[in-house]
Amino acid sequence: MNNIKVIFFGTPDFAIPTLRALAENFSIEAVVTQPDKPKGRNKILSASPIKEYAQARDFLILQPEKLDKNFIDELKKIQPDLGVVVAFGKILPKEILDLPKHGCLNIHASLLPKYRGAAPIQAALLNGDKETGVTIMKMDAGLDTGDIISQNKSQIKKSDNFQTLHDRLSVLGAELMSKTISNYLSGQINPQKQDDSAASYFPTITKGQGRIVWQSSAEHIFNQIRAFTPWPGAFTFFNDKKLDILSADVAECGEAKPVGSVFKHDDRILVQCENGCLEIKKVKLEGKKEVGANDFINGHPEFIGLKLQ
Repeated sequence: MNNIKVIFFGTPDFAIPTLRALAENFSIEAVVTQPDKPKGRNKILSASPIKEYAQARDFLILQPEKLDKNFIDELKKIQPDLGVVVAFGKILPKEILDLPKHGCLNIHASLLPKYRGAAPIQAALLNGDKETGVTIMKMDAGLDTGDIISQNKSQIKKSDNFQTLHDRLSVLGAELMSKTISNYLSGQINPQKQDDSAASYFPTITKGQGRIVWQSSAEHIFNQIRAFTPWPGAFTFFNDKKLDILSADVAECGEAKPVGSVFKHDDRILVQCENGCLEIKKVKLEGKKEVGANDFINGHPEFIGLKLQ
């Protein structure tokens, strides 16, 4: 189907496997991504992962500041057959959604209508779900409300955090999109309306959501660590410095202690939570490298006996 003209919309590395897969079978007429943004302490303008990937393959790259008439006129000149959208980062107006002959398809990293919104992977982990997946939908003017074209499920492992699940769903979504498009274009798929009554919404994650509240259950904090690793990190404070908890597990406490108490039990580093204990396995103190919990204690023996707030 190399004669099918595709415009690809995407920005982060989550979108790269899909663009790679589509380029093998379709004509990528343009790659639309977010404008370069300042990054790091020196605020150096940096390209998005998709732009870097597209540049290396000589795709036409469009980076509109606004999705205005001038940009839409530019797309019209291409006369695309299909739009494919993967984590673009901006809401596309109806005029763009309707521009391709066959509309725009989107990969969403949940089993819609569950977890509409910007953070479906974090939502699944934070809620302790055992299963998630990817959905291909035909986009409409709503937020993740379009008709479902296809879905594929993936089990969530106890060892998963945001990064590992993100990477797996990225590949799963690319594979599903590749299998779906030809059947969709040939009319073999009958899109299904979403059940709005079963919908849930999870908005953009903020840095402050990573702050650990030790008055929560150990299970909740464990899921918080999984959902927010590597960003924004699940953190507490030690000696007025941010301490990221990178890896942990729910553990038996032995004798209950005041909530937030740090103690050793059977050579494990535990923190008393409101319900149960959390075993700390790997941490990163602000300005330092990540280390195992016992190595951290060797350098900071005063951590044992603290009451974390």
